[in-house]
Amino acid sequence: MRFNLFFILFYGSVFAQVDYPKDYFSPPLDIPMQLSGNFGELRPNHFHAGFDLKTMQREGLEVHAVADGYVSRIKISTFGNGKTIYITHSNGYTSVYGHLQRATDAIEDFIKKTHYEEQSFEIEKYLKPGELVVTKGQTIGFSGNSGASEGPHLHFEFRDNVTENIINPMLFGFDKFLKDTKKPIIYNIYVYPLDNETLVNQSKRPLLLNLVLQRDGTYLADKVIANGRIGFGINTFDYDDVSFNKNGVYKVQTFYNGMPNFGYQFDTYSFDEMRYINALIDYSMYKKTLQRVQKLFMKSPFNLSIIKTDARNGIVNVVPNLTTQYRVEVSDFYGNLTTVTIPIVNEVLPVIITKEPVSKYFVKAKNESNFTKENMSVFFPPNTFYEDFNLNFDVINDTLFLHSDTVPAHSNFTIEIEDHKFSEAQREKVFIGSIGSNKIGYNHTFRKDSVFKINVKTLGKYALVLDIIPPKISISKSIEGKWLTDKKFIQFTISDDLSGIKSYNGYLNGKWILFEYDNKTKKITHNFSDGIVAEGSNELKIIVMDNLGNSTIFETQFFRSQKQ
Repeated sequence: MRFNLFFILFYGSVFAQVDYPKDYFSPPLDIPMQLSGNFGELRPNHFHAGFDLKTMQREGLEVHAVADGYVSRIKISTFGNGKTIYITHSNGYTSVYGHLQRATDAIEDFIKKTHYEEQSFEIEKYLKPGELVVTKGQTIGFSGNSGASEGPHLHFEFRDNVTENIINPMLFGFDKFLKDTKKPIIYNIYVYPLDNETLVNQSKRPLLLNLVLQRDGTYLADKVIANGRIGFGINTFDYDDVSFNKNGVYKVQTFYNGMPNFGYQFDTYSFDEMRYINALIDYSMYKKTLQRVQKLFMKSPFNLSIIKTDARNGIVNVVPNLTTQYRVEVSDFYGNLTTVTIPIVNEVLPVIITKEPVSKYFVKAKNESNFTKENMSVFFPPNTFYEDFNLNFDVINDTLFLHSDTVPAHSNFTIEIEDHKFSEAQREKVFIGSIGSNKIGYNHTFRKDSVFKINVKTLGKYALVLDIIPPKISISKSIEGKWLTDKKFIQFTISDDLSGIKSYNGYLNGKWILFEYDNKTKKITHNFSDGIVAEGSNELKIIVMDNLGNSTIFETQFFRSQKQ
């Protein structure tokens, strides 16, 4: 009775919600709200931090402040959320608007002034309460496709002013702007044997379970015949009635013999927890099949605050003479519910599917590990990985084969390579590269004499790479000696094939000018409206440098009249 009472009290309170204001904030766009991504949706190396709001597949829609407040932060980046405005409100929350095309009025003037003061396209400024005050409904910018956006949309989120935790916009009443009567879809369920002695349906590897729809709308899975410790994983997503995009689910809860044993709910979490998505999902399966199967157990506990679990961390121990039942409930924010029941029986059957062969290099997650072969070594600090595993480690033809990116690292580990083939002069242009099937990735590399070192978070192939090739600068149509009076901007393409672009700068008649950089198209653009262009003749110089110090200079001369 004490055991049951504990779980009743525990699970009755773990998902209790803060009383967030429901009618304080208004939508940031004038058009009806449609989602292309929701809060908590599973993304590469992170959970999604807010809403992705559709903008009718185009840029330039007005974006409004959702409440009174002040612009507290502006960040312009070539990656991430691109051009982003943060507005702090007096009720304890901050709203965030990302992937903007540009800001408006005083905000845009401040941004442009900062670009020129810092002589950089990428900027980040924190502002005081009285500097840029905004009112509810005020247009603060226009929607765009900047940063790492894969198409025009507005990224929108809420943060707590004190903790900076991100919060599900649904909790602020934004659920009333959408309609969802559809149940979440459970695409598939897997069962996992969790130790060397355990068999599941005659297998020592994870198995896919068939699901059968029942008359009452629930699902019944294949019977699981097992002995020992097992766990389950689920691939699930949700649709609403408006957007027709695959969204993440809001809540997952499991029950073992009627008692809750593992669950999570996407209300709020911190940015420090983002990378734990790689512990929650079956990372190896994701890398091999692109399926994000969410594990409903923790073989080794990790500190993701949204997870609430029993003393066994969601693991089921199948013992003799006891037929048991496991249930999974998946729901969206509107309470639409999908349920799967899985019968479990204890029995030992002959092995049909065995485990993978064991490597001679073994990594204990909680301990440090150091492996060396020839001129290459790797050091894993304690808790680099979430679970123990057998590491594939080798050096072949001057390349380090460090397992593969099927085991996730939570924090940095160190790779060192001692060079025996490059001259001292060449070493100035050498880095440790990530060797992909058709691309070499740059890693910031430290060097002391002949020893090169990097700190990275991804297993895979690594080798020393010499980069003596300068970046490229090109223009689609020459402007040399041309009149550009009818042009609003000039645009160039810049690229680098190995270490990547570190910096670029443009100068017009000797003065630094702003070129905005779009990482997706590799284009830099200067708008003549900045007011730097001179009447008549203009001398343009562009300097692009890569991460190894190789540089390219492009120079041209053109004419422009400001008289219309």
